[in-house]
Amino acid sequence: MKFLLAPGIACYLLLVIASCNKFKNETVTSRNVQFQLYTDQDFSNDNHLITFKLTIQQLPNTIIWDSVLAPMKIKDIPSFANRININKTVSTQPGQLKLGFYYTIEEVGDSWFIQPMESWESFKLVDFNFR
Repeated sequence: MKFLLAPGIACYLLLVIASCNKFKNETVTSRNVQFQLYTDQDFSNDNHLITFKLTIQQLPNTIIWDSVLAPMKIKDIPSFANRININKTVSTQPGQLKLGFYYTIEEVGDSWFIQPMESWESFKLVDFNFR
């Protein structure tokens, strides 16, 4: 009986240890992003509609946050003095982020303005001067 009890206890302990959850030691950090949108060009005669999408992505391409601005005419993009400012704080795992603007001009096409946010940065300004 002693010979069966010891191997039985050993097998039970191995099963219990193997089934325990393993927690990764990854910390979540808060990171602040400020988006600025303006132009220093004269688009007063351009009546095409433009739609801007702001995005924060964790690499390779996981969207953490995005927001679409209301469509506007290109001539209505504000100057620097009246720029559009949007502040966002996100909680992420450490790592590089991809920040920026995607935009669509009606009957013209799509384009983007992207900047990286390195893993050591806690604040990033995405300064987009539309030209």
